[in-house]
Amino acid sequence: QVQLVESGGGSVQAGGSLRLSCAASGNTSSTYQMAWFRQAPGKEREGVAAIDSDDNPSYADSVQGRFTISQDNAKKSLYLQMNNLKPEDTAMYYCAADPLVMGWVMTATEYKYWGQGTQVTVSS
Repeated sequence: QVQLVESGGGSVQAGGSLRLSCAASGNTSSTYQMAWFRQAPGKEREGVAAIDSDDNPSYADSVQGRFTISQDNAKKSLYLQMNNLKPEDTAMYYCAADPLVMGWVMTATEYKYWGQGTQVTVSS
């Protein structure tokens, strides 16, 4: 019903910045909570940031003050501005969406729609 495609990943040095994008297509007429997750090799999938249909953001403690989540007015694009990147931010980053969850809900199984991910690598 909804397709998500991430872009904007790459390789940067510690202290650098990247801006990730997530484009939604398909049946996007409903309102959704959007979120970013990340997963490093051998690690669990970790919630990074979430934003509701009224543009209220929530962040994991590990990225608070460094990352900013946002979306366009049509609710069809999601962004993650990542500043002051650290090597521990290295992971595959995934966009997720769900029409029912609200607030700080960062359990991966609660989200219905997922992108295929974009790789972020931060060198020391």
